[in-house]
Amino acid sequence: MYIGDYLARRECYTPDHPAFVDHGKVPPLRLTYAQANDRANRLAHWLRAHGVAKGDRVAILARDGMEHLDLFFACGKLGAIHIPFNWRLHWRELTELMRRTTPKVLLFGEEFRLAVEQVAAELHDTPAEFLHLVHLEGPGLTGSTDFSQVLAQAPPAPVTCDDLIEEDTAALLFTGGTTGLPKAAQISHRMIAWNTLNTVIHDLRHEDVYLNVFPLFHTGGLFVYTLPNVILGGTTILIREFDPEKVLDLLQREQVTIFAGVPTMYQMLTQAPNWEAAAFPDLRFCTSGGAPLPVPLVKQYSCEKGIRFKQGFGMTEFGPGIFALAPEDAIRKAGSIGRPNFYIEARIVDDEGRVLGPEQVGELVLKGPSSCSGYFNDHEASAQVVDDEGFFHTGDLARYDDEGYFYIVDRKKDMFISGGENIYPAEIEKALYEHPAVHMCAVVGIPDPKWGEVGVACVVLKPGQSLTQEGLLDFMRSRLARYKVPRQVRFMEQLPISGAGKILKRELRASLERERDT
Repeated sequence: MYIGDYLARRECYTPDHPAFVDHGKVPPLRLTYAQANDRANRLAHWLRAHGVAKGDRVAILARDGMEHLDLFFACGKLGAIHIPFNWRLHWRELTELMRRTTPKVLLFGEEFRLAVEQVAAELHDTPAEFLHLVHLEGPGLTGSTDFSQVLAQAPPAPVTCDDLIEEDTAALLFTGGTTGLPKAAQISHRMIAWNTLNTVIHDLRHEDVYLNVFPLFHTGGLFVYTLPNVILGGTTILIREFDPEKVLDLLQREQVTIFAGVPTMYQMLTQAPNWEAAAFPDLRFCTSGGAPLPVPLVKQYSCEKGIRFKQGFGMTEFGPGIFALAPEDAIRKAGSIGRPNFYIEARIVDDEGRVLGPEQVGELVLKGPSSCSGYFNDHEASAQVVDDEGFFHTGDLARYDDEGYFYIVDRKKDMFISGGENIYPAEIEKALYEHPAVHMCAVVGIPDPKWGEVGVACVVLKPGQSLTQEGLLDFMRSRLARYKVPRQVRFMEQLPISGAGKILKRELRASLERERDT
């Protein structure tokens, strides 16, 4: 059940079978299970020698690549906690997350060297054991260690943690919140193992080849198929970031059998220059998540490429394998997230916690062994999302039909999804209010054919103040990750306000959509 055992067990069973192919390297880095386990052991030895023990945090800030998995499995061998940081975050945001999680070591890619330098300068008054730096490529920073030297010089002997239990935390993955302050979900060894069982029951085979295009700082990248595929001894293909033309090429060249993406990615693949010539004789199915998959797109893939689609639904704090819609239901049950996976109990409840029946809209709540262990150092937030019966409250409004197929109707929170990324308006609004000219503001998501949803900032300026859209967007870019910055700003004389003094975002959203449609 423990992450540190996974590669060692695969080395025992299939030492020479291809485990990972990293196409972010030139030439591609190809590793067997024996070679992958050797790298993880060496890194674990180096970490232990630099003071990392059970329960300590170790972080990485880098594009997708084998180094993420090297660190993940090395931490598993030590009982340490893996933290993959979102490389799209602003360095100030990264600084705050590091203060909260205090990693002893940070691995970083060359393109993030400046951000790491700024973070390190900001954290100069921290204890000496926080923070050792390891650069993955390039010249690094003063005092940082070259990752290739770590692997070359550390011993390859097996590393284990004898007192590890299944409830120990294996990783911290960040998820947003309505307060705008990201929380770190505690992903236990138990959670990962049960998610694998849910996935294996519905999806995987021993001979599968999986192409991962999700960021490895996401639950989608680490836990949807990557970890289950390791347990079954399959092969996982990695790329630095999503590139439609390259993805189509690799699907054929590497004889990929499983692929997963968000609807935006599937739209972009159809526009790639090699789409018409692409053929996928080995691909068993594609999985889509993050937003409902448009029926015309399902039909296009089916008619033009003979591809079967599965719709999935997951979240950082639970699963992530929670629901699945089988390929044969993709058209008949369009818009559905499917039925709960084998070891998932799902209910729809009202605001009083009463269980609702078919076609009644309420909050989706979940129970099962693949739930997270709460939020790191945040007992209050952890207690708020789990009720007395042990059900996790998702904050999503949903319903199910007479056949037990579930549908997401709306979100109780104001979060919207753009290009597969969760966007939390409160965080953006907090940044907007830092501008001296802003009197009132609200950020809403509106439908977009390419990204699913995009953000619009509705702003009321203080009397006598003037500001341009580009000026305010630049202000937000200096404080937020670029993907969080709204696509447009609408300056208004006033915002709709309820009798209780709250901004009526639903009215704003409806007004913007009406303007778009006229």
